[in-house]
Amino acid sequence: MSTRSTTALTNQHERLSMLRLARTSGIGPVNFARLLGLYGTASRALEALPHRFQRNGRTPPDIPTLTEIEDEIATLAQRGARHLLRSDPEYPLLLTHIPDAPPLLFVQGNTQRLSINGVGIVGARNASSAGLRLAESIAAELAAGGICIVSGLARGVDTAAHRGALHPGLTVAALAGGLDHPYPPENKRLQEEIAEKGCLITEAPLGSIPQARHFPRRNRLIAGITQGCLVIEAALHSGTLITASLAESYHRTVFATPGSPLDPRSRGGNQLIRQGSLLVENGMDVLTSLPQHLPVRQPAPWEQSLHDETPLFESRQSINSTTSRPAPSSHSTKFPAPKDKTAASSLPKNTPSAPLSSPEDIQKKLLSLLSITPTPVDEIVSRCQFSVSAVTTALSELELDGVVERLPGGRVARLPD
Repeated sequence: MSTRSTTALTNQHERLSMLRLARTSGIGPVNFARLLGLYGTASRALEALPHRFQRNGRTPPDIPTLTEIEDEIATLAQRGARHLLRSDPEYPLLLTHIPDAPPLLFVQGNTQRLSINGVGIVGARNASSAGLRLAESIAAELAAGGICIVSGLARGVDTAAHRGALHPGLTVAALAGGLDHPYPPENKRLQEEIAEKGCLITEAPLGSIPQARHFPRRNRLIAGITQGCLVIEAALHSGTLITASLAESYHRTVFATPGSPLDPRSRGGNQLIRQGSLLVENGMDVLTSLPQHLPVRQPAPWEQSLHDETPLFESRQSINSTTSRPAPSSHSTKFPAPKDKTAASSLPKNTPSAPLSSPEDIQKKLLSLLSITPTPVDEIVSRCQFSVSAVTTALSELELDGVVERLPGGRVARLPD
């Protein structure tokens, strides 16, 4: 067998292993990245995973077999769909800039739509006729300008937005359930049309029926793959405002259309405008406020330099405080990671390490310094003789073993025995 053939088989085996790891219950974006970072490959991570759980007295997770993953690939292919891993070149470009980017997506349709200039349009399910008309007209105007419209295929504003952008096929539907479970049922034909002309995207595998707990993940996709989010009619405390909040935490531009103060469906949008969101009356208001160029694609965490000593336990939580939005620019946009920067900036970079210390010794020392009271990671580093990379690797091991817990603000705490 040629070297090229052997390499192809190795790459295919590793891809299948990554799919198995991503489809393992309880393995979220953070742990997926850390397991690959610790073991180098998904194959080694899969081998180590049962032992990690058993040595801590926990039941090993349910890892899909190779046959199950191959069957899933075949079933997806029958629908014209496939998996999309975080490290794939067709993975949504802007989604690579969010800290909790899902390691695996299920997609159907034209995946090029996932990485072009896009705007999320969201709003009330029980929207007024004026709201529906506005959503469809703005979507059509933006699509005519080459902007892809992203929404959640819900009743009301979402449906109108998709229809407005359907003719040129510049629309993406983020789903809460599997690709084989259209929701709401009356949008089944619309979903099929979007799959033909645009693209469908979801974190849920085939067979997943949409449930309330799935919608926040769908909202994250809408906010994460777009440059901005437009709210058209939204009640206070609605799911629509959650999407807008996510967009803001990802440093994307939030837009809102004003409405009558007498209509409860307008209060959410009016509140956003009072808080600094850009007021929109037509598509041109959005077009003139979007960056003209997309940022560069960010590599997957496990593909980044092994010498990068940025602490793994630096907070990955979205900024909850009010954040001023950058002024619109015609230059390439860079979305800063929504995380606490204090711990990273204060970490000593050249702390000497003890070369003879084993990983077990380092973990024991760290556990002696930790308590159930949250402690900043940089404080832990300053109190021991180990390097930043040694400390963060040890803390990562301890978290995967269920011994410590990562907390917002670059802090870590020991879990109760």
